[in-house]
Amino acid sequence: QVQLVESGGGLVQDGGSLRLSCAASGSIFSINDMGWYRQAPGKQRDLVAAITSDGSTNYADSVKGRFTISRDNAKITVYLQMNSLKSEDTAVYYCFAQTLTAFHYWGQGTQVTVSS
Repeated sequence: QVQLVESGGGLVQDGGSLRLSCAASGSIFSINDMGWYRQAPGKQRDLVAAITSDGSTNYADSVKGRFTISRDNAKITVYLQMNSLKSEDTAVYYCFAQTLTAFHYWGQGTQVTVSS
């Protein structure tokens, strides 16, 4: 079992910045990829960014150039630096950890609200 604890969400004005953190504990030896999904009201959960254990990254087109994902393997923590936030970034952000067997663990979600 892997437990994921997120922090850093909140309310920010259009154009502002936030940094999300997600710390993993438990069976951390099984973790490969980590990252973030988001889900806006009435919409499906979509991938925002992901990072492999060796640091390769993948971003949704809508956040490229504005968001940066990073990872501290010693702390088993993944970060999402979000800059130039827009109202359409408003969503619940979920951290995930994927194991070597492709099983996904999820965090509880953290609300990000961007006011225009």
